[in-house]
Amino acid sequence: MKRIDINTKHIRELTSQLSVETNLVTPSSSEYEDAIKRWSATAVKRAGAVSYPKTASEVSKLVTFASRNNLKLAVKGGGHSTGGTSSTNGGLVIDLSKMRKVTVDYDKKIIIAQGGALWEDVDKAAAEYGLATVGGTVNHTGIGGLTLGGGFGWLSGMHGAVIDNLVSATVVIANGDVLRATETENRDLFWAIRGAGHNFGVAVEFQYKAYDQPDMVYAGLLFFTPDKLGSLVDVLNENNTPRAAVMCVFGVPPRFSSAIIVLICFYNGTEQIATEHFTPVLDLGPIANTLGPIPYAQMNSLLNPMTEPGGRKTGKGAAFSPPIRKEFVESVFQVFSKKLSEEPDLQKSILAIEFYDMTKTRSVAVESTAFPTRGKLHMGIINLSWSEPENDEKFRSWARFLQIMCREEILRVRNQTSQATVFEYANYLEPGDVTSGTLFGANSNKLAVLKARYDPDNLFYKTNPITPATT
Repeated sequence: MKRIDINTKHIRELTSQLSVETNLVTPSSSEYEDAIKRWSATAVKRAGAVSYPKTASEVSKLVTFASRNNLKLAVKGGGHSTGGTSSTNGGLVIDLSKMRKVTVDYDKKIIIAQGGALWEDVDKAAAEYGLATVGGTVNHTGIGGLTLGGGFGWLSGMHGAVIDNLVSATVVIANGDVLRATETENRDLFWAIRGAGHNFGVAVEFQYKAYDQPDMVYAGLLFFTPDKLGSLVDVLNENNTPRAAVMCVFGVPPRFSSAIIVLICFYNGTEQIATEHFTPVLDLGPIANTLGPIPYAQMNSLLNPMTEPGGRKTGKGAAFSPPIRKEFVESVFQVFSKKLSEEPDLQKSILAIEFYDMTKTRSVAVESTAFPTRGKLHMGIINLSWSEPENDEKFRSWARFLQIMCREEILRVRNQTSQATVFEYANYLEPGDVTSGTLFGANSNKLAVLKARYDPDNLFYKTNPITPATT
């Protein structure tokens, strides 16, 4: 079904239906340029209208209107999709940034967050009660996108994926109904939104399990020269404790002229035990070291200097099968470093490999949620950043080259070990990277059936789209 732009008549009609508190921004509005800004300039699209609802009932009106009028629709949480899935050319945007309230039920150990909240909002609210939940590694990202696509973070070693800690979600589906989804209520919808949630509606509230979390953790950055990379991979391959996590980043930090290795290290425990754990890494001689006790709520800000908004970006996911071959990682670094030295416009780009203990995530059966990426894997992301529009296609193509390079390695490993695990990760993909069958594996058929039930006309088609099953 071909969807259409929102026109002046639509806007007049929609305005008459909305509460006066729901601001509707159009191209003639003074706020319009700010309304269509995104984390990446490549994701900016000229929307026909941008709405700012404050309640689930207002979201319902917007969804119903878009559905009845066959409008193009996009939903914006944090706005970090480099593929433009939170934007639309000519259509209607539901911007959830006015819905960021977070409350904590300490007695029940539950965090209740509106769908437009950022992870910073969740981290701060939970910390006031000495609690935390599994969240993203960049605190200015939205909770909705990460949660609906699965979600990994610094606490995944101890508590699993974000969706494995989701108690309930309130979702506005395509016909405008506002449904609460839990293990006992609308169970099929709850199953589907945990991994493929972008296809099934607008999530206006999430409730997460919360855990007692000491205020202080041991974390920071270690900087290494490239000649240490092979030895670092050897050590990181041995990271098998759920309390520790390391992100290995290739990039050019400020005051450096070429790519180096930056380890973002996390240990959920005392400084003494953490220091002992990281001794093999520290023995390799970092050229700079910021490790030390920090508040957990600050942990998710350590990546912020490498993930600032603005500029033009593309993000491509990669996966690695442990133990990762150090020779392969060294070859990826060489290719990455060489390209950055040849292309000054790519100096703010990074490539990251997540060395998390995935045992807890793997303990959940693949068929228990829509999320299939539960194999013995380390996830990675290729995040290129540049400034000149004329470089868009060239750098996107090079990002695809790096992604294919990583895919060929994991396919080689899978063929040798007969692994059949889905290794694509929904949150690190752009439109067109993979098909829904490849992404969701054995869960694909059930998802298509549920898509036909909850969104038969494919209103929610922007992120990792699933084609509704036909009868």
